Amino acid sequence: MSLHSQSSGRASAQAAGGPATVGLTLAKVGALVVLAALLAVPFLLYPVFLMKVLCFALFACAFNLLIGFGGLLSFGHAAFFGSAAYVTAHAVKEWGWSPELGVLLGTLAGAVLGLLFGMIAIRRQGIYFAMITLALSQMVYFLALQLPFTHGEDGIQAVPRGVLFGLFDLHNPLAMYYTVLGVFLIGFAIIWRTVHSPFGQVLKAIRENEARAISLGYRTDRYKLLAFVLSASLAGLAGGTKAIVFQLATLTDVTWQMSGEVVLMTLLGGMGTLTGPVIGAALVVTLENYLAATSLPVPVVIGCIFVACVLVFRRGIAGEIAARFGNQKQGS
Repeated sequence: MSLHSQSSGRASAQAAGGPATVGLTLAKVGALVVLAALLAVPFLLYPVFLMKVLCFALFACAFNLLIGFGGLLSFGHAAFFGSAAYVTAHAVKEWGWSPELGVLLGTLAGAVLGLLFGMIAIRRQGIYFAMITLALSQMVYFLALQLPFTHGEDGIQAVPRGVLFGLFDLHNPLAMYYTVLGVFLIGFAIIWRTVHSPFGQVLKAIRENEARAISLGYRTDRYKLLAFVLSASLAGLAGGTKAIVFQLATLTDVTWQMSGEVVLMTLLGGMGTLTGPVIGAALVVTLENYLAATSLPVPVVIGCIFVACVLVFRRGIAGEIAARFGNQKQGS
């Protein structure tokens, strides 16, 4: 091959890879802009509100990993979120554990509970799977109401935030915010890596056609169980972090309404997208906070907005944006 033909081949390869390279560069720039905004926003908005958004955004992302990429609808995810909150609050307040160890223990509690739930539920599909998770979640709610360490309807209150790694006093709102931001980014990175891994591709194949995945030799029950445990662990991470932020763990964290709320967040933002649950969580938490100061019935208003979004944005907010942007790129 001549030198001219080699150089022509390199030039054509570079030209072919141009749009992909530009797209990747734009994605990196966008990620840096979002990160810079997250670092600066506590100086503009109330940090506790932002921490609530981040906690529920991680919770919604964990739930979306299961339904959006695994096709498994769980009505019992509040069990993992609330159980982790109780375990973290008890370990930090009663045992004197540091906040990072308390959150890790809460995450582990969510993982163990997810393993128990998953071993029972994944043998069923569709509505039966959803109802089993709901029934198991209600059992957890009953235990939270009856067990002495949860303090019944009073919950675990006045949970100390403590000192992170013995260096950062989490009673400082900015220190607490950046800690929660770090937890969220770690959880989001785990989800991103999972979705873009071979495991994530198999999980999507199971969602699309489980019978075909079985015919290809994949043991689908194992993949679904692992996805369920990972989702429960990340939900537990969100719940444990929330208990430290608000210094509180109550029955509200384990009710079926909490499970319904995370479903709402995911569907509003865009099921099966990475950023959709974050958008949905931010929207729902913002509405709840601002509508609470008015005479309007919060559930009714949020329900109306949900119905409108389902009618207008069937893929969710992020899903519709991605679809329309993709169509424009194909037409250009």
